[in-house]
Amino acid sequence: MVAKVIDGKKIAEDIRKKISKEIIDLETKHCIKPSITTIKIGDDPSSELYLRLRDKACEGVGIESKRLVFPKNVSEQEVLTVIKNLNDDASVHGILIQYPAPKHISQGKLMKTVNPEKDVEGFNPVNMGRILIGDEYLIPCTPLAVLTILEYEKTILKSKNITIVNHSNVVGKPLAALFLNRNATVSVCHVYTDDIRQYTNKADVLVSATGKPKLITRNHVKNGAFVLDVGITNTKDGVCGDVDFDSVKEKAGKITPVPGGVGPVTIACALSNMVKTYRNCLEEK
Repeated sequence: MVAKVIDGKKIAEDIRKKISKEIIDLETKHCIKPSITTIKIGDDPSSELYLRLRDKACEGVGIESKRLVFPKNVSEQEVLTVIKNLNDDASVHGILIQYPAPKHISQGKLMKTVNPEKDVEGFNPVNMGRILIGDEYLIPCTPLAVLTILEYEKTILKSKNITIVNHSNVVGKPLAALFLNRNATVSVCHVYTDDIRQYTNKADVLVSATGKPKLITRNHVKNGAFVLDVGITNTKDGVCGDVDFDSVKEKAGKITPVPGGVGPVTIACALSNMVKTYRNCLEEK
């Protein structure tokens, strides 16, 4: 068996085409161009690459993308004040914060301060809580990308065994809730899990998002499983995911590559969320 390699770029392009049409219709109706603002703190090079790709994607669908860049030693209060001002600015239709933030700034405070209606990343506790009760609207972009790929491939999740190797607030936890909403049986593994293979080997769908290169080998994978690689790390040999792609593709049924898999779809899902926050700002509920 050789796994089907998922073309994330193709899925992202299909999403962008739909978004472009939707934005044209909304802009024609409201006569206002959608505009989002990203807050970046510090000069992390990997963040810069992602932001460039996202800015380009925004331009391609007709969304104005602005950045506010702060030095890494900026005070927490200064950033929180800027977020509050953006919340009140009617010309700003979506707010994003590029994570991780410096250690002296509370990531939780940043997430709580962003207006839930303008929360492109879906990290505000209000939007996270909506996921837990099955009221999905603004979903964090990476979990949404994973779900989008599975839906694009017409994957039935009901009654399936799913293992997530990540328990972060931005990937693992919301993704687990999304799968539970679809009646899957979910296992969540992390750095303190004793022998993750006892969970991954049973998984019909395996999602890994640790940032540890080639953590997942063919010995971790069930025959015919759908393997989604969310991890991305720059190594001396180039960009690498969590999954040992060459060995796992001989055993899995479907697999996402790195690069070109989950990443492009994540950016497309951010655009999708931007359209939702744009609607929130312009249309009565």
